Amino acid sequence: QVQLVESGGDLVQPGGSLRLSCAASGSIFSVNVMGWYRQAPGKERALVAYITRGGYTYYADSVKGRFTISRDNAKNTVYLQMNSLKSEDTAVYYCNKYGSKTDGDYWGQGTQVTVSS
Repeated sequence: QVQLVESGGDLVQPGGSLRLSCAASGSIFSVNVMGWYRQAPGKERALVAYITRGGYTYYADSVKGRFTISRDNAKNTVYLQMNSLKSEDTAVYYCNKYGSKTDGDYWGQGTQVTVSS
């Protein structure tokens, strides 16, 4: 059964930190590359970071140096550590295999991150 369950989102002040988690079914996690995506109100869903099974990582310029993606292959779980959060990081965050399409591919419910004072 295909399943993605994101958690860890919250309301946080600018400069704060959050750690997101995503539990994935084996049929998705066994795919080599897993990514975190985000969708802000009125904007398209965008890739934030991805990680290969071997630990190679990629980050969008907007989060480079502030976010860290990691994965636990034994637990089929991928994480996103977010530091120095800014208001523009406010979005619903989703995880999925790299290259997933907003329309047509399965997505979980996402987790809301709101950065505001």
